[in-house]
Amino acid sequence: MPNILIIEDDVAFCKVLEKFLMKNGHEVSTSFSATEAKTKIAENTFDLIITDLRLPNYDGLDLLSEIKQDFPAIPVVLMTGYAEINTAVKAMKKGAFDYISKPFNPDEVLLIINKALKEAREKPSKKEAVPAAARQQISDTGERFVAGASVASRKLNQYIDLVGPTDMSVLIIGDSGTGKEVVAKAIHNKSTRKDQNFIAVDCGAIPREIAASEFFGHVKGSFTGAVNDKMGHFEAANGGTIFLDEVGNLSYENQIQLLRALQERKIKRIGSSKEIKVDIRLITATNEDLQAAVRKGDFREDLYHRLNEFSINVPSLSERKDDLMLFADHFLDLANSQLGKHVLGFSSEVSEAFENYSWPGNIRELQNVIKRATLLTTSEHIQKDALPQEIFKAENQRMDYSFFKTENEKELILNALRETNNNKSKAAELLKMNRKTLYNKLKLYKIDL
Repeated sequence: MPNILIIEDDVAFCKVLEKFLMKNGHEVSTSFSATEAKTKIAENTFDLIITDLRLPNYDGLDLLSEIKQDFPAIPVVLMTGYAEINTAVKAMKKGAFDYISKPFNPDEVLLIINKALKEAREKPSKKEAVPAAARQQISDTGERFVAGASVASRKLNQYIDLVGPTDMSVLIIGDSGTGKEVVAKAIHNKSTRKDQNFIAVDCGAIPREIAASEFFGHVKGSFTGAVNDKMGHFEAANGGTIFLDEVGNLSYENQIQLLRALQERKIKRIGSSKEIKVDIRLITATNEDLQAAVRKGDFREDLYHRLNEFSINVPSLSERKDDLMLFADHFLDLANSQLGKHVLGFSSEVSEAFENYSWPGNIRELQNVIKRATLLTTSEHIQKDALPQEIFKAENQRMDYSFFKTENEKELILNALRETNNNKSKAAELLKMNRKTLYNKLKLYKIDL
């Protein structure tokens, strides 16, 4: 019988969830604080941990990182409200298996829990397993590249077709949720390496102290906790492509190690004197301004030029509105396949709401909304009541920035920045002013971003 730990400070809700899981054949323990939970995790063996993202006097992301560092084999599922969706996505990049949105749908809860337990049971038990990123790539997620037909998409497709067949290093730039990893995989699939491994690594989720081990591997006994030989991501990607997401988060020391590996095309596992030749195609991604980081001295200029042989900007979903329903149909097909559903499409009301919403979370947010709506839908078409209310609230609260008044100018600027997630170019478009004018207004009103 699977043993599950629930970490939730709402005692009443925790007891309801505990009763529900026990009724469905699980052994359940509960903790009402992070401190209590850490004690129980150290003293007991759990097959799955379900934790609320918001805990009293403790950051849920910090707790997740600690659990995954000390007990990487235990899957962790987050509980979160829709308003925290972007944080939930960050948590998944830090190692969370999945997240469950509140209020819960019982079928969704059981689906995610059973999937997490199944994947944990099926993990390779060999002495030296392929890294998690490689396993993820070997078991195809079905998330294929959707070309799109908008002007912005056609330009993106052209660049992918152009650089794909080469062996150039590519730097992919774009906001969170725009699909940078999918673009990287599309580049890999256009290359002569397409039949070899594509290894995706989230640099933002790797603690500085173990980054070298993650990249290059280690031998048994090389440091405390190195109980087995471990293959690193570079070795796993040998002959294929390695994709480093959020590369701007690497520490300066890790940047030096990465640069040396790229220059020499050789690596050494930690604790070993044996050099291993690696033949890789490097693709990196960032949502930060690496050139600004170079000017500040936070990112090595020589590494930046090594990564940036060719750069690609991935447009936001708001820049690809002509492709919106194309993406929506694709994610509906994917959700139907994953959930065993047969939803045919979207009501006209839902399609209109999609078109009017700003999608600050970009393509990832669209995919999450459609997957949840598909699960909740019992008819042939997704209806309004299956969507998060935030989508309709945003539609009703959108401001008309064309009626600009001097007396409330600062408030309108702040609203525009909030609506565009502090994207100055998009805020300037909403405000119907050029970017330089907006910068002058920000200075005038002492708005510091």
